[in-house]
This record gives sequence, C-alpha cells and structure tokens, in this order.
Amino acid sequence: MAQEYKVRDAQMEDLPILLNFEQELIKAERPFDVTIREDPVSYYDIGKMILDEDACVLVVEQNGQIVSSGYAITKKARHYLDHEHYAYLGFMYTDPGHRGKGLNAQIVDRLKKWADSKGLSEMRLTVYEDNTPAIRAYEKVGFKKHIIEMRLT
Repeated sequence: MAQEYKVRDAQMEDLPILLNFEQELIKAERPFDVTIREDPVSYYDIGKMILDEDACVLVVEQNGQIVSSGYAITKKARHYLDHEHYAYLGFMYTDPGHRGKGLNAQIVDRLKKWADSKGLSEMRLTVYEDNTPAIRAYEKVGFKKHIIEMRLT
C-alpha cells in the first residue's frame, strides 16, 4: 500500500533533487518563452531560499521520495498598492507521475498558512498565458487572472 503524500519544509539535503526539478521546470517553460537563455540557466537560488526566513520552500514526498515543490517569498509591493508586501509563489513543480493528485493545492494551502503567519494577505504568482494546465491548477485553488504582461521585440 502506497503511503500518503506528506508536505514538509525543504532541507539543504533536498537540494540535488530540487535543482533537478528546477531544470525540468525550465525545460517545460521553454516552449512558452523564447527569451529564456540557452543552458546552463537557473531561475532560483534554492539553497539561499531554504535558509531565508522571508521565504518558505516546501516539498511533497511519498515513500521518502520528493515528488513536488513550491515556494513563497516576501516581496515589496509597488508603492501605490494597498499592501506593502505580499507573498510571491514560484517553483511550483510536480513530477509527471504524480500530477492530478492535488499536490499543488496542498502546497498552496501550506504557503497560504505561511503567508498568514507573516502578515501577508496578498499572494501572487506569474504563469505563461499559454500554459493552460498550470492556469487551471491555480484557478482551482482560488487564483484569478489579474494582469497581462506584454512584450514587443
């Protein structure tokens, strides 16, 4: 019988797996963004975030194997908004064999609790407009489309 999924704080010893997740995430996002540099490229300083009190890096494990990740960091809001800081979510990745099992929702729920504990009532994230599965997953947990970033080359 398979063990249930367990959400926990990431630890430094998880770093090799998380670095691999980061590369898988970059590979998945390349078709949505022609401006991502050629390899080697990295989005995050995951090790620094694991140790940062203004960040929360989570993993989901099953049978001792890490199968999903996500983080929230505290960001300063633009001066004209009605909040000074907010929780920015990112690094939302789930191993393909474990998708569709509500792991994203479990991570977002824990990140909401973390944000609340930091007094952050606003949560934001960015997602590529054509990444329909990700948009659906975020909408499922309560996110709403808010702004579209456009570019001209």
